[in-house]
Amino acid sequence: MSPQQKAAQEASNFVAKLNEIILFPTIALLSAVAFLTFLWGVAQYFINANNDQARAQGAKHMMWGVIGLVIMLSAFTILSLAANTFGLSDEVRCANNPTDAGCDTVFAP
Repeated sequence: MSPQQKAAQEASNFVAKLNEIILFPTIALLSAVAFLTFLWGVAQYFINANNDQARAQGAKHMMWGVIGLVIMLSAFTILSLAANTFGLSDEVRCANNPTDAGCDTVFAP
């Protein structure tokens, strides 16, 4: 294995571990919090149908829940676009399987 392939494989492993341990669980956790905030707002909105202030508070929770979900979806999309923009998909694929089709020229100097 050439030094470029070894470096790409180590970088791929690091990015995969970073995504697996920190990034994606954090995005999932924050998405779950945003979704629960939205559900709490829906519950407040319907339970307090006679109280205008409570309904306004429920609507505010729903709005912030939707905003949180949009932000988390945007973060995930930006991470995916950044990886594809910088052309990391071929290097990562070839680092994981150097015998794959088209990988003979990926690490050429």
